[in-house]
Formats: sequence, structure tokens, C-alpha cells
Amino acid sequence: MSPSKNLPIYQLAPDLSVSRVITGLWQIADMERGGQKVNLEDKSEAMKAYVDRGFHSFDMADHYGSAEDIIGVYKNKYQAESPITAMTKWVPEPGLMNKDKVREAVNVARKRMQTEQIDVMQFHAWNYADPNWLDALTYLQELKQEGLIKHLGLTNFDTAHLKMVLTNGIEVISNQVCFSLLDMRAAGKMTALCHSSGVRLFAFGTLAGGFLSDKWYDKNEPIDEKKLNWSQMKYKRFIDEAGGWQQYQKLMTVLNQLASEKSVSISNIASRYMLEQEAVAAIIVGARLGENNHNADNLKTFSFDFNEQDKIRVDTVLKNLKTIPGDCGDEYRKPPFLTASGDLSHHLETFTPPYPTTEGKDGRTKALSGTVWGDLAGFSRAVRKGNTITISGTTATHGNDVIGENDAALQTHFVLDKIEGALQSLGAKLDDVIRTRIFIRNMEDWEAIARVHGERFSDIQPANTLVQAALVGEEYLVEIEADALLM
Repeated sequence: MSPSKNLPIYQLAPDLSVSRVITGLWQIADMERGGQKVNLEDKSEAMKAYVDRGFHSFDMADHYGSAEDIIGVYKNKYQAESPITAMTKWVPEPGLMNKDKVREAVNVARKRMQTEQIDVMQFHAWNYADPNWLDALTYLQELKQEGLIKHLGLTNFDTAHLKMVLTNGIEVISNQVCFSLLDMRAAGKMTALCHSSGVRLFAFGTLAGGFLSDKWYDKNEPIDEKKLNWSQMKYKRFIDEAGGWQQYQKLMTVLNQLASEKSVSISNIASRYMLEQEAVAAIIVGARLGENNHNADNLKTFSFDFNEQDKIRVDTVLKNLKTIPGDCGDEYRKPPFLTASGDLSHHLETFTPPYPTTEGKDGRTKALSGTVWGDLAGFSRAVRKGNTITISGTTATHGNDVIGENDAALQTHFVLDKIEGALQSLGAKLDDVIRTRIFIRNMEDWEAIARVHGERFSDIQPANTLVQAALVGEEYLVEIEADALLM
């Protein structure tokens, strides 16, 4: 049996397959944290050892240090005899998008990776309140049609915005999200959407930075964060949020029992459980190329039977863990910020505001969303005077498009994104909203719209009115206005 046959593959598309264990290269950035670059030739040689064992798929990003360059060196030397699937990510800061800017980002990745066509270009949106993320994806779709990209994927998209992407006609095959025994958010709404759409998940964090391994079974809680690497700092926060060290060790006890019975490792059990999830195409396991090679152990993930009773034993202990709050990807956008760096709110506040503003002579500041209707009817998206912000009736309009098509819930999400963007542009947050007014076209949509409002304002709970109205434009199912007060 050839090495490549040792590891199962997942056929994502007729022209694209991935190994069910993808090697993640985010730790290259950690290895280069001190400013010293890794040796590209050495790391490409280390990659070859992975490929020879069947681990032919690699995941990276524009900000993973020299990861894309390592791929390029490998491709130049070995692609003909030992081909790989190489997936990267573009993680731009929010702001105005045009095709030239997107093309430049794609071409930089192509040059680094020494490839004419990127296998999978994955896109991350930092701020849904800035609608330019939709423009970026639209241009990526056009570059895909040009042949510069084979397939598009997403990373850390929540369920609503993944569905928004799909209904907007953008062809994505994957969404990369955190998905582990400590974080089962993707098992609910996200999996249901994947089931109906055909999108598949790349699960990262499956081993929780190594915490779901034999190394940490029956061990004391690490106290000094400085002694942890980046991945460990991140996933220790997940352990804390899921119920703390004691509950985590109860999970580890069950995993250790199963591992002992099947003569495999705890990591094998944790990995196999996630690979059995309906929507998961592959898990991503990080690698410090040339330092630690766990390929032999990772192959054992597929060496044993994992039956329904085994699953029930794991599920039973999972019920004692707290659910990680929010939807997929929320840990990068809102509290609790479950990242290696911790609280990202200061970083997010440095981004360019979604909408331009102008100052009036009477002390008011206007936020403009750039539609033709603003000039035609003489109104602003929002106006701030003193500590009061008033936001105009807002529909799911972006450029010439209606976002969400005939899905009232999706339209509501996009409307609230726009309202949040107007607030950010005027120095406020969604938390500052004290009043909303909702106008709906069809009364049968009221509950779907109300539920989205409830999701987005769950802890804020502003005063609210919902009425049926004859909205201008048959395509619009909902219109919302809001008032905010800054204290």
C-alpha cells in the first residue's frame, strides 16, 4: 500500500480533494515570533515527510509568517512528483474594496506559493457592519472565474452570513471554523445549513492546541500564561469558558478510557469524534515543521472502530460542559474574545469606520451610506447631535443589490449590520441603542424578523415597535430605524 492510501481523502469537488487531516501552518508564525525567519528549504523538506505519509493538504494564511513561501519552495521542487493541495486565506482589514486591491492580494499569494491557480482561497471578514466584505467576495468570485482561484472558501463565518454569501450568488465550498469537543457551536445551525447547501467545514482547534492529548491528562492547571505557546494561550480560554479545568479533566477521563480500550491516543479519539460529524470534510492539525511530527499517531485516527455507544459515552460528559457563547467566529468579533491575544476590542476599534461622515454647521455629524436615495430624498443614513444618534429607516440594500433575497431573516441581519455600521461611524455601538422601530411587508414574516432582532439585541433589549407597512420596493421585506444615546 502506498503512503497516500494510508490517509482517507474527502472529495470536495470533482477537481479538488483534501486529506481528512489537513496540516495547519499557523505555528510558523509562532516559530518566527522573535523576528527570525525559518529556513524555507528546510521546512519544505519537512513538508515532504508529511506528503509521503499521505498528509498532502496544507492550510495557511497571508499572516502565517513564511508559510506561503514554504509552500512555494515545495511546489517548485516536488509538486510534479508529490502534488499537494494548498489552501490559504486572505484576512484584510475592513475598508473600501475594489477589484485591483483584491487582485493584488491574490497575486501576492500566487507569487509566494509559486502557483498559477490557488486551490482554495479562504476569506475572513472582521466586521460584518462594514459591507465592503461583500464587495471583496464579489471580486474574489470574478477572479475565480478568471482562473486565478480554483475554489473559494470562508473562514470563521457565522451561519447567517454564510447563508447571506450563498444567497448572494457567491460560490463557496467550505467554511473553516473552530470545532472541537470543547466547542460544539458548529454542530447546530451551521451543520444544518451545510447539510442543505453542500458547503463543508474545515474544523480547526480540534485538539485545542494540544490540550486534548495524552500530555494534559490528569495534569494540574497551568497558572503562568507566559509559559504557554500561542495555541495553548488561545485554547486555555476555551477551557475556562467551557466550565474550567475540573470539567475539562472529566472529559479527559472519558477520552482516556476510550483511548485505552482501543489502544490509541486521546488525540485520536478527539479527532475521530469530530471527523464523524456530518458537515466536517477534514480537521486541521497544527504542525511545527521540522520540530514535532505526529503523523504516525494521526494515522491511527482511522485505525479503530468508533461506534454509537462510544459516541454516547462522549456525549454524556459533553452535557456537563458549558456551551461556548454565540455562533462560529464570534470569538474574533465580540466578547468573550477567545483568542491568543485575548480582548480584541482595541484592535477592532482601529479599523476604518464603515461609512464616511461629514460635519454640519449646527454641531451635527452625518453618516452617509452612499446610495442614490440619500441625495435624491435628502437624508443621511444616520445623524449624531451631541450624545444622540438617530438612524434612518434602513433596508437590505447594498449598491444595486438586495441582500438576502426573499429571506426575511437574512434581510434583517443585513439591515442590523448596516445600522451597526452607522453607529460605529459615529462613535457608538449597538449597546447604545435605546429604541428600534421595525416595519414589515408581510405579517407572516414577523416571527423570523423578531427572532433576529432578539438575537442581535439579546442583552441590550431596547424599546421596540413592530408594525406592518407598505414598504417602498416590493423586494424589501423589512425596514428598521433606530435611536441611540451615548452616556
